[in-house]
Amino acid sequence: MLLYSDTGRAWKQFRQEDNIGTFPGNTNSDGVVHHKLSHSIRTRFLRFLPMDWSPGGWMGLRVEVYGCAYKSDVADFNGRSSLLYRFNQKSTSTVKDVISLRFKSQRADGVLVHGEGQRGDYITLELHKGRLALHINLDDAKTHPSSGHVSVFLGGLLDDQHWHSVLIERFNKQINFTVDRLTKHVRTGGLDDSLEVDYELSFGGIPLPGKPGTFLRKNFHGCMENLYYNGVNIIDLAKRRKPQIYSVGNVSFSCSEPVLISSTFLSSSSSFLALPLDSAAETLSVSLQFRTWNREGMLLSVGLGKDSEKLLLLLVHGQLRLSHHRSALQSSDIVIGQALSDGQWHTLSISIAGYQVSLAVDDEPPSTMQMKEVALPGKSLLIGGCPSVLSNQGCRNPTMAYQGCMRSVVINNKPINFYLVQQGLLGNYSKLQFDICGIRDRCLPNYCEHDGVCSQSWSTFFCDCSGTGYTGATCHNSIFEPSCEAHRLTGSASGFFSIDPDGSGPLKSTVVYCNITDDKVWTVVNHNSTAMVRVQGSSLQQPHVMTFNYSTSLEQLRTLVGRSEHCQQEVVYLCRKSRLFNTWDGTPLSWWLDRAGERRTYWGGFLPGVQQCACSLDENCIDMNHFCNCDADRSSWENDTGILSYKEHLPVTEILVGDTNRSGSEAIYRIGSLHCFGDRFLWNAASFYQESSYLHFPTLQAELSVDISLYFKTTAPSGVFLENLGTKDFIRLELSGPSVVTFTFDVGNGPVVLTVKSHVPLNDKQWHYVRSERNVREASLQVDQLPLRFLEAPSEGHTHLQLNSQLFIGGTASRQRGFLGCIRSLNINGMTLDLEERAKMTPGVSSGCPGHCSSQNSLCHNRGKCIEKSSGYVCDCTHSAYGGPNCKKEVSVSFESGSSVTYTFQEPFSVMRNHSRQSSAIFAQSSNSRESIAFSFLTTQTPAMLLTVNTYHQQYMAIILAHNGSLQIWYRLNREKDPDIFMPTSLNLANGELHRVQIHREGRDMYVQIDKDTNLKYSLSTDKELITIRSLTLGKVTGRAGVDEEVLQAGSRGFIGCLSSVQFNHLAPLKAAILNRGSSLVNVLGNLVESNCGELADKSSSRSLSDSTDTGSRGKKLLNAQNDSAVIGGLIAAVVLITLCAVAVMTRFLYRHRHDRTRQMAPVKEKDHQPRPELRYRAELDLHSAMRDSRKEYFI
Repeated sequence: MLLYSDTGRAWKQFRQEDNIGTFPGNTNSDGVVHHKLSHSIRTRFLRFLPMDWSPGGWMGLRVEVYGCAYKSDVADFNGRSSLLYRFNQKSTSTVKDVISLRFKSQRADGVLVHGEGQRGDYITLELHKGRLALHINLDDAKTHPSSGHVSVFLGGLLDDQHWHSVLIERFNKQINFTVDRLTKHVRTGGLDDSLEVDYELSFGGIPLPGKPGTFLRKNFHGCMENLYYNGVNIIDLAKRRKPQIYSVGNVSFSCSEPVLISSTFLSSSSSFLALPLDSAAETLSVSLQFRTWNREGMLLSVGLGKDSEKLLLLLVHGQLRLSHHRSALQSSDIVIGQALSDGQWHTLSISIAGYQVSLAVDDEPPSTMQMKEVALPGKSLLIGGCPSVLSNQGCRNPTMAYQGCMRSVVINNKPINFYLVQQGLLGNYSKLQFDICGIRDRCLPNYCEHDGVCSQSWSTFFCDCSGTGYTGATCHNSIFEPSCEAHRLTGSASGFFSIDPDGSGPLKSTVVYCNITDDKVWTVVNHNSTAMVRVQGSSLQQPHVMTFNYSTSLEQLRTLVGRSEHCQQEVVYLCRKSRLFNTWDGTPLSWWLDRAGERRTYWGGFLPGVQQCACSLDENCIDMNHFCNCDADRSSWENDTGILSYKEHLPVTEILVGDTNRSGSEAIYRIGSLHCFGDRFLWNAASFYQESSYLHFPTLQAELSVDISLYFKTTAPSGVFLENLGTKDFIRLELSGPSVVTFTFDVGNGPVVLTVKSHVPLNDKQWHYVRSERNVREASLQVDQLPLRFLEAPSEGHTHLQLNSQLFIGGTASRQRGFLGCIRSLNINGMTLDLEERAKMTPGVSSGCPGHCSSQNSLCHNRGKCIEKSSGYVCDCTHSAYGGPNCKKEVSVSFESGSSVTYTFQEPFSVMRNHSRQSSAIFAQSSNSRESIAFSFLTTQTPAMLLTVNTYHQQYMAIILAHNGSLQIWYRLNREKDPDIFMPTSLNLANGELHRVQIHREGRDMYVQIDKDTNLKYSLSTDKELITIRSLTLGKVTGRAGVDEEVLQAGSRGFIGCLSSVQFNHLAPLKAAILNRGSSLVNVLGNLVESNCGELADKSSSRSLSDSTDTGSRGKKLLNAQNDSAVIGGLIAAVVLITLCAVAVMTRFLYRHRHDRTRQMAPVKEKDHQPRPELRYRAELDLHSAMRDSRKEYFI
């Protein structure tokens, strides 16, 4: 380990790239190992700490250091001084500024540079809580208040008494701000490009005009070195007493030595410092400064006279808690302070005198605790933790030992000399490091992606992904599906959905409408003007211009369009004496702009033609001398409506109409929404039929994070899916055995291997899903629905994956262990590789993949999985709420009073460490803030409980019918807050008709669709997930703690009616109750009978809907008919009505006869035969159990 210091008293550890802090040496007797530092350091002292010796040799060390001389100009500011650099003229205006300096300080706040002008321009560089803040404004504050202001924060823990370099470069509005090799690039707003500063620039503070030594804000306390402003050496001018420099206060030109010496408590379990106390003293006062990231830790412990009585000062949730323990069962506490684990220095003081104990932190007033007896301090004071040798005497760390830095420890007004402690002359200690504060800012740089908020402890960092739309250890993974086609595969129906076309890429999600039909899935993106627009009085000199703002950004649209198979946009254009092109020279008189802002003059078709409309493509223009109907220039209304379908130009971003200024000239247009269908990446596949063949792509960009997902099917026992090599680093994903997938990589710390072993062969010629991820926090591997394997990354070590070769797909650079089979939908960091296109030019590889299940055609519906067979295919409906050969048959159950189905969750995505081979003892589902719920119901009962989900943490969500029959959705995700309640419709849904409900939640966003009429989006108060789900219940629910009264009331009433096709995420609880009766996961209460009630009700509602539509259309015609037609129609209607009534009577008689026979054959379940509401309901529907699917379905 290499330490360096400018004074020989305050040391800092040198760290290379990836924060590597150790240097390996030779392992033989005479070898020489050279290390070139990744960045230069300027220091006066070096310290080498051997961490370990060669196991096969003797102890020995020889070190040579190579460097060069360094000269600098230094200025010391004592907190009451500054340097003023005065300009030759009254003010200066610059378009380019360069400020560079180095500084070191013990204080976390202070102004380093400041300049301002009378019109409101300013530039300020200041320390704020150990970070550097740069504030710049270039605009006139009176005419454009705050429009040109920009603030940039960079760096952390800069008050560590060590040198830090700063460089500010500004050219016009562009600013480059660099602190210690970290750079941010920003642009100022506003209109102006120049910075106007009046009179002077101040360094070290902002003095008040006319009052030397008085400052507006806290000024800088520390040293500056090599301070340059636009090439001018400010400190050199001050040393030579040049007239441009005016000195305020005492500025010296040599750095003062620091007087504060820090020590680091290294271990959260075994660090401690034991100091003796004067046994004759009857009072005790202790003060110290501490700095840490940990929210928990023991700071002080001191005995009070009796053996069991003691005072304990703890850091708990970032606050100070002083506890007086009189016995094992008696204690009293006081709590003070807030956010004390923020990495800043905090000062605490505690005093014990007589019957009173007082505690103070920073500048807060002290809090006191009254004692029942005089408190006499014991013989020793423990700081940071308890020694293990005292554990049998009752001294145990109540939370964990303190891990952080301390300095300025004073006991009874006597400063503690840490050098005496280090030499063993004072007290005792364990796992302490002297002369150094080893705190690190692990959020610098910020590894949290997609605007995730970084927080940290002493040894690691955490990412808060709330509200980002991403999840994972570094907020890398999108929680949204990439396309509407992917939503269809999850069983969703038409509605508004969030999609993320580039997955874990830089673009965020967007909301689109997914129109999901049987043959195609359309993605619809709206813009701000889809109504018809009438244009008059426009010319080329003063044209009509309309700009279209879409509901998503152009970058997102470009990705969405590129991912789609086909896109189109309708342009409705009606004209009257308004031409699109000049008939004399062909000059365009109207045009539209594509997504790149380029002018386009074609008005239909899938190829970008020149000056043509749809009628010229169809060869049916009204005047064949022109390519557009409007160019005939007729006074009658003509139509040049067309469909634009050239993807590279879509969508339309602007339209210009320029020929409506003549008499009688007019145009009407409408630009429709963007419509796209197909996902050309979802089924993008390649077949590998030679072991030596492979596809190659550019080097994988995966330094800090990478996620890889793909589908494969094969009959081969092994093969490499993907490999990319570096000089030493590499990454590889492979099928290493018939039932084993392995993910291997090396970032410089040695190979990391994650393995998932399936209980069934994976080379069964069926599609299997693989997803692997590696980031600076962890690595994971997922195969199908098998338990997730993951490994945490070491807190110290290399983090960058350095690759330099090509990316090989389906093989390796050595042409060995190649993959034989199909790979599709290969996605890396949100980008899908075009395997089909690359396969067209590669021998041994072909585009696409043979088989029935290798196309985008939907063979299996509603989450059904397509399974290849030798002579066809079958649909696995295991995870679908539907049944039948294609997973389209409704699964319905009739509920009676008191009936319920409770499904106890078994963990489908259990998280295991790689070394563990046993499943978790507690089964639960992790939802990752995502729920997808769909079901149909029919009832006349209110209130009613339709569905409820509860967790082990007293969270729940419930879907109920209120007293008035309206649907209510309840979410309680935070036990300490009121639940979120949503009522999508006020209509009475307990009307005896079948209703379809779909709910889809992604974080805070929830989308609700009821039937085909209601599509709504709601925002929850939190994006917390349902943690460790316990169970899901349909129907009656008994009393449960933490559930609100209205939900309890609906749960006690249960549900009477028909529930059909219930889906919760990937589970189908209603089908599980039918197929797995007797399973420990499914608990059925009351009488449940499988039925086709949902299917019958659905058909009935469809018939009634079509009938009413037909009746309405007939009614409109009858209004315009003659009276004799009305009479004839009335007679026909009467005959039809009498016939239908007769058929209904006969049908009801036959139905009752059949139903009575069914009841006679059924076993008697109850002795009480009193009429009940559910019997009247059952009398109207066929309750005979439907035939099971011909194919056996297994529910896991």
